[in-house]
Amino acid sequence: MPTKVEKDQITGTRTTGHEWDGIKELDTPLPKWWLYVFYATIVWSLGVFILYPSLPTLSTYFPGITGYWSRAELAENLKAQQEIRAPFVKRIQAASLEEIRADPELFDFAVAGGRVIFAENCAACHGAGGAGAKGFPNLADDDWLWGGDLEAIRYTIAHGVRNANAESRNSAMPRFGADGILTPAQIADVAEYVLSLSGTAGDREAAERGAALFSENCASCHGEAGEGNVELGAPRLSDKIWLYGGDKASIVQTITYSRNGTMPAWSERLDEATIKMLTIYVHALGGGK
Repeated sequence: MPTKVEKDQITGTRTTGHEWDGIKELDTPLPKWWLYVFYATIVWSLGVFILYPSLPTLSTYFPGITGYWSRAELAENLKAQQEIRAPFVKRIQAASLEEIRADPELFDFAVAGGRVIFAENCAACHGAGGAGAKGFPNLADDDWLWGGDLEAIRYTIAHGVRNANAESRNSAMPRFGADGILTPAQIADVAEYVLSLSGTAGDREAAERGAALFSENCASCHGEAGEGNVELGAPRLSDKIWLYGGDKASIVQTITYSRNGTMPAWSERLDEATIKMLTIYVHALGGGK
């Protein structure tokens, strides 16, 4: 509550006349340097307010004396870049993938552009540089589910895998356990046989039992020797490259419930030239055939 202004007996500082619960407020002004800085910021803000776009109105805004704003500068820079890129993009649109691959200038442009496109659209699943992750194929090796030549890569990017696109790559692995096609014991034997294809089986007798089951149920897609089938997107099982894990538990899980990952149809989001650049980049990662 207000009290009379007086000098504090302990500090020797005058009070403001305000007191709360016996606590008196001292009249201690801010340092002058602080006040001067504060006043300077007010003057500076008024200057910015006048020089640059600020106050909105019902339909537009106050543009400021200079009329400068960073978004307009960005738009100009993007437009300039598009004008520089336009001749290359036009050439890429007209050229085949093989022609782009054979032309050093177009190839370098496509790889540089594809790298950016990949980072924006694909790296979230396939990892930086196409290193892959569990459930997402490594694009830098030579193991391909649907083929690794230029046209196969382009088709996969354009139409995707197991999606609503009419041209999507499509195949489905049966749920051998969930749908009662094989018993748990049979699935364990098939898993041992699958492991034996890459030389990692631990139970030879189980693998021998699983060989017949594999031939009856799996070989039509994966091949008699587990060599895979790019026409069906059936992975090769005779190497040590695994999409969902190569330990026995992971293989049993795959056989029991199947794995049917999806990929978007990028032709619904990206134009033809962009897809070509992305194709060239993925092919150039090291695993393209």
